[in-house]
Amino acid sequence: EQVRVMRFPPEIIVLDGSMSRVPATSGGRNVPSLSRRFPIALLVVAALVIGACGAPPPEPATLVVHNGKIVTVEDGQPEVAALAVRGDRIVALGTDEGIAPYIGQGTEVVDLKGALAIPGIIESHGHFQGTGQAKLGLDLMSVANWDEVVSMVDAAVKQAKPGEWIIGRGWHQEKWDTVPQPNVEGFPTHASIDRVSPDNPVLLTHASGHASFANAKAMALAGVTRATKNPPGGEILKDARGEPIGIFRESASGLIGRARAADRAKMTGEELASEARKIVELADRECLENGVTTFHDAGVGFDTVDLYKAIAGEGKLGVRLYVMVRGTPATLAENLDKYRTIGFADNHVTVRAIKVVFDGALGSRGAWFLEPYSDLPGHTGLNTAPVDELRETAKLGAAHGYQVCTHCIGDRANREMLDVYEETFKANPDLKDLRWRDEHTQHLNPADIPRFGKLGVIAAMQGIHCTSDAPYVLARLGEQRAEEGAYVWQKLMQTGAVISNGTDTPVEAINPIASYYATVSRRLKDGTVFYPDQRMSRMEALKSYTINGA
Repeated sequence: EQVRVMRFPPEIIVLDGSMSRVPATSGGRNVPSLSRRFPIALLVVAALVIGACGAPPPEPATLVVHNGKIVTVEDGQPEVAALAVRGDRIVALGTDEGIAPYIGQGTEVVDLKGALAIPGIIESHGHFQGTGQAKLGLDLMSVANWDEVVSMVDAAVKQAKPGEWIIGRGWHQEKWDTVPQPNVEGFPTHASIDRVSPDNPVLLTHASGHASFANAKAMALAGVTRATKNPPGGEILKDARGEPIGIFRESASGLIGRARAADRAKMTGEELASEARKIVELADRECLENGVTTFHDAGVGFDTVDLYKAIAGEGKLGVRLYVMVRGTPATLAENLDKYRTIGFADNHVTVRAIKVVFDGALGSRGAWFLEPYSDLPGHTGLNTAPVDELRETAKLGAAHGYQVCTHCIGDRANREMLDVYEETFKANPDLKDLRWRDEHTQHLNPADIPRFGKLGVIAAMQGIHCTSDAPYVLARLGEQRAEEGAYVWQKLMQTGAVISNGTDTPVEAINPIASYYATVSRRLKDGTVFYPDQRMSRMEALKSYTINGA
């Protein structure tokens, strides 16, 4: 085997003819692999010969960044002053002097002037389509109370055509400064919206995405009456008289969604295609403006994958998408091999993960718990996908080389998920490093915390959810359950589990700074800190937002 040994700056070691490079400060961890591949005498002789003849300089880099504080998040070399990039790969790390030989005539050189540089932010759990769609309707994220929502709907109706749907997202009853009157479980009733929008159907999605509000017109179009039964995995909230108040939990939201879909079916193919591209464009811009370089898209249909690939193939997608597909076991079995994609369009689209929604959200009381909610006795939440269906999906993931990513917020959902994963791993002992995921991992029974490290299950969590939910966690769960298992980042990391970070956008604003701050502070608006012993250090939080997502 022909061997090339070159003299590089001290920070770089050339391993072999493939030109792989590692930092010299890596603690010598690559030396054993060198001695196994090549006789030491051969390496020494080659080094002497080349040293006598003089070695050529390294191939120029495409980009050199220098004169700064560059945090690498690599344990062996956590901070450097400069780096060199060739194409889309970092090829060298080191001092300004050590990287200088990589600067050629065509190299772009960025002088940091002492500034901090970090790896690109990875949004490890968000909804790309939802992020774009949220820009097309009413933004209800920052409303102070239900009266503001009513006013915004009133203004939208005055600008809308007769019968046109009024769409919005982002309201959360637990974050309002007053409780709406009348209400059921703190949720508003549809009468107030009916007064300002009697003829326009209204559909307002909860911030969590796990509940929705509809007015009387929308419910009439959907055929919802007091006689309508709860669908599997969903609930139509009703008042004391048995009348629907306009709140639909989990899968029940689909009743209104299908009515809106029937209206959208009147749109032409060109109109639908134009809107779909606009949604991607808006989401892409939102990511890039907030410094997000890679986005884990938590659950789309196969037709959406086709759209992503078409736009990426045209060079019009700026962010890199890691896509989780959703579907029934039958749909997945039919399409997994066909759609498995690694690094399409210069790594802008990768499809090799499956998303399952196993329960609901805490705010809407849809998260699935072992014991009833403290503020709603007798109610333990909702299991939104049958356990047998998750088991079948897990088998498909193992068979087709897909990462399985299961939404679990309540402790019952998390336990059932871990049981299915463990069962699948035992049935496939030859499969290693699967890195299957638990999306959210918000509330755990203490007995299940060690299982994450033992099984190698990734906890894909969102720091901002902790401080956003904290004001009502104690009311929902009581102090003991909250302290033992609510957003227990340190407890999970101590088991060896990997935690990735994100925002669940559009559930929360995509801004990574806010989520990073929540992760290291757990500080609430009133100045209190939610179980401070579970805070991450700044470096732990940065890793959760970069290398852990990778």
